[in-house]
Amino acid sequence: MQKAVDFLKNAEVYYLATVDGDQPRVRPFGTAHVFEGKLYIQTGKVKDVSKQIHKNPKVEICAFKDGAWLRIAAELVEDDRREARQSMLDAYPSLQGMYSADDGNTEVFYLKNATATFSSFTAAPETITF
Repeated sequence: MQKAVDFLKNAEVYYLATVDGDQPRVRPFGTAHVFEGKLYIQTGKVKDVSKQIHKNPKVEICAFKDGAWLRIAAELVEDDRREARQSMLDAYPSLQGMYSADDGNTEVFYLKNATATFSSFTAAPETITF
């Protein structure tokens, strides 16, 4: 898992794909945080992405950096504990202007049943699960 976390952090921006009915939706994200041994992402409950995840928690993540890319297929599981939200905000202080652990909007999810595939045009793909 750490290799995937490092790739996401080094890429700085990754794209999260969800499903909205029969329409795929993709948007940029920037949070990738390990808490209690799991990879977490963060969003706001008021956003459409949150509603889509709650309706169908299967997502895909894609990031690109230095001629290589990472794709992760996973299910997202909400962790509604204050400690999980605060840990994310501590890891990303820039979010604290928009979110707080107790605002009723901050939401964190961890990846479950994740399959990460590292690819490039010059090497064979490598797949890990976590």
